[in-house]
Amino acid sequence: MNKRSRTKAERRAVSRGSARVLIADDDPIVRGAVRAVLESFRGVKIAGEAADGKKTVELTVQLHPDLLLLDLQMPHLPGLEALRELTTQQIPTRTILLCSAINNREILEALQLGARGILLKSQVRDLQSAIEAVMQGEYWVDGRRVANVVEIVQQMSPAVQPSGRAAGRYGLTPREMQIIGAVTQGLMNKDIGQALSITEETVKRHLTNIFNKVGMSTRLELALFAMEHGLASR
Repeated sequence: MNKRSRTKAERRAVSRGSARVLIADDDPIVRGAVRAVLESFRGVKIAGEAADGKKTVELTVQLHPDLLLLDLQMPHLPGLEALRELTTQQIPTRTILLCSAINNREILEALQLGARGILLKSQVRDLQSAIEAVMQGEYWVDGRRVANVVEIVQQMSPAVQPSGRAAGRYGLTPREMQIIGAVTQGLMNKDIGQALSITEETVKRHLTNIFNKVGMSTRLELALFAMEHGLASR
C-alpha cells in the first residue's frame, strides 16, 4: 500500500465512528496547531480545550469526551496527576499523552494510570494513526500500534529477580506465581495453559484469584504491579 492509499485507509477507519476529543495543553499555539490537525480528520470533533491540569479534570468530568489529548507538563496539576485523578473517578475517557519529552518511568506510570497512547509532539504526523489505534481498543506506544502493550513494558523495565517474600505477602501460590510470570511475558491464556499443561478455564480462574489478591483488574496492571513488586522476572 503506498503512502497516499494508506492515508485514505486511515481516514476511512477513523470516520467509521465519531470521536469527541478534548485538547489539554497550556500553550495556546500548540492547542491551535493540534486543533487544526484534528479538524482535518473526518469523524473527529473538538469537545473543548483546557489550559491547565485542574481545568482538564473539570472538563473531562463535565463533557465525557471519547478521547483526551493530554500534555505532560501542565500548570496547577501536572498531566500525570490529572490522569491519576480521572482514573480515581473512573472516567471512561481514553487518554493519549501528547508531550515534548517523556522518560521510561513516566511512560510506565502513565500506562499504569490507564493511558492508552504516548505520542511526542515532534511525531504529530502520527496523530491520526494513534487516535485510530486507541479508539479501536489498542495502544500507541513507542511510535507504533501495539495490541500487547506488556511486551513494550518489558523492554522499558530493568531486570529484577522474583521475590518469594513478595509472593508470601500477597498469599500467592507457586502456580499463581507461574501464571504471573507468563503474563509479564505477554502470553495469552491459551498459551499459558499449553505451557503449564492446564486448561484455559483453569488459567482464567487463577487470574481471577490473582487479581483479587493483589487488587488489580487488567493484565497490564498486573504486569506492571508484578514487575514493580518483584513478583516476576523482567
